[in-house]
Amino acid sequence: MKRLATGLLLAASGAAAWAQSTPFGFTAQTSGATTTYSVPVQTLLIFGALSFLPAVLLLMTSFTRLIIVLSLLRQALGLQTTPPNQVLVGLSLFLTFFIMGPTLDKVYNEAYKPYSEQKMAFEEAVARGSDPLRAFMLKQTREADLALFQRIAGQPAAPKAADVPLRIVVPAFVTSELKTAFQIGFMVFIPFIVIDLIVASVLMSMGMMMLSPVLVALPFKLMLFVLADGWNLLIGSLVASFGSAS
Repeated sequence: MKRLATGLLLAASGAAAWAQSTPFGFTAQTSGATTTYSVPVQTLLIFGALSFLPAVLLLMTSFTRLIIVLSLLRQALGLQTTPPNQVLVGLSLFLTFFIMGPTLDKVYNEAYKPYSEQKMAFEEAVARGSDPLRAFMLKQTREADLALFQRIAGQPAAPKAADVPLRIVVPAFVTSELKTAFQIGFMVFIPFIVIDLIVASVLMSMGMMMLSPVLVALPFKLMLFVLADGWNLLIGSLVASFGSAS
């Protein structure tokens, strides 16, 4: 957990070092002269960068696929607020920590640790820290989606994965994650739709038009999900769908 936090908060980790050492501070070229920003300005820029951390967590990790599939599962079961949103988000968050563990370990060892020991400049640490994230996203991105955004950006296909800029990798990764999540959600819906159809047919054949098929089918769907050990199967399949993140 410590490595995860330090990996995600890399942008803020050097505030004290910048305040004490000029090589780690923000500088700007003005008319041939070098200007070093004051500590309050540096702190403001750092906390401004921290506002992008939720977007990084949502769109550059496995969180998107997890939360969409879990939400579709709740709809397939016919449950409106159970499990509550806080539980689904919390489960998705900790599964994201688990899946992204090897990638964040690389960020910690290759970027944050050398930077915290002042063996690496901040710009180089950011560049090295982004490489494991780029590799993870490219591994989950379909070639068609990557080619789409390369074509939109007017850029030729890069010969190496490391040469693909993040502004192309991130939207291509998110598009692929949405498609994959909907495909998994479709497979999750099938057995529960079958139960709904059977219950509705039985109720109609018995002339019980006023009884809601959704209400009658709910206990059968819950029983099927529990007897099949649905949480184990679903979470295991979701984690396995990312393959080895190392």
